[in-house]
Amino acid sequence: MSYQPSALRLQREEARRRASRRSTLIAVISTVVIGTILTVVVTGAPGFKAVKQSFFNWHYAVTSFPHVLSGLWLNLRVLVIAGIFVLIFGLLIALARTSHSPVLYPVRLLATIYTDIFRGLPLLLVLLLVGFGLPGLGISWIPNSAVVLGTTSLILTYSAYVGEVIRAGIEAVNPAQRMASRALGLTQTQTQRYVVLPQALRKVTPALLNDLISLQKDSGLISVLGAIDAIRSAQIDTAMSFNFTPYLVAGALFVSLTIPLTRFTDWLTKRQDRARVQQGQW
Repeated sequence: MSYQPSALRLQREEARRRASRRSTLIAVISTVVIGTILTVVVTGAPGFKAVKQSFFNWHYAVTSFPHVLSGLWLNLRVLVIAGIFVLIFGLLIALARTSHSPVLYPVRLLATIYTDIFRGLPLLLVLLLVGFGLPGLGISWIPNSAVVLGTTSLILTYSAYVGEVIRAGIEAVNPAQRMASRALGLTQTQTQRYVVLPQALRKVTPALLNDLISLQKDSGLISVLGAIDAIRSAQIDTAMSFNFTPYLVAGALFVSLTIPLTRFTDWLTKRQDRARVQQGQW
């Protein structure tokens, strides 16, 4: 005999559907109303025509798009290289800061000082100090490339942030996990590698993805050192045309990269929250 839902359950499901349809209708109406108000306010402003000509010129958008897109390719390469080294150095910093061995105290102290300094310094200031300070030393093996120096600045700054994120994940692992693994005969290194780190990284994955999003945006700051990235390309086109549309083109390209990663981060966060609820951790 097949399952037949009760009349009460059918009524509840119908009530939920009605509530959902009502909420959707209200959301659509409110969005249209607010959008209409904003459109009227913006288009009715005294300087709207001048702003439209200066920032929303289709001709200059089409003209500058190839140059800005070519510069964006540099930003993507910087993002990939910096992201790899940031994850490696951040992990090493986190391991150093969570170590309890007296022998490693100097390393732990250096990691703490490094984290405090580079979390306190603005990224733009780090770019200027590294970009103009290191070449000034006159050491032959230090490159003068704006891309290399800019990428180095990103790595130095974001390694401090990622190190703190991973450290928080390591400390969030229940100490009973360590004691159980040691009771099973695993060494301290094996416990850290096979028990603690997999759980810690899984816990902080959404936070790491958020740092990756920030790194993707901040990769455009290497333009202050003269690197021809998307922002510098837009600046060059703006200087040649006296029109600011290329900046919006660069912004649109950055947003087109950021939004998918942001939505993936939100989806992953909700998925992990549901998993914790199902496992009874909350």
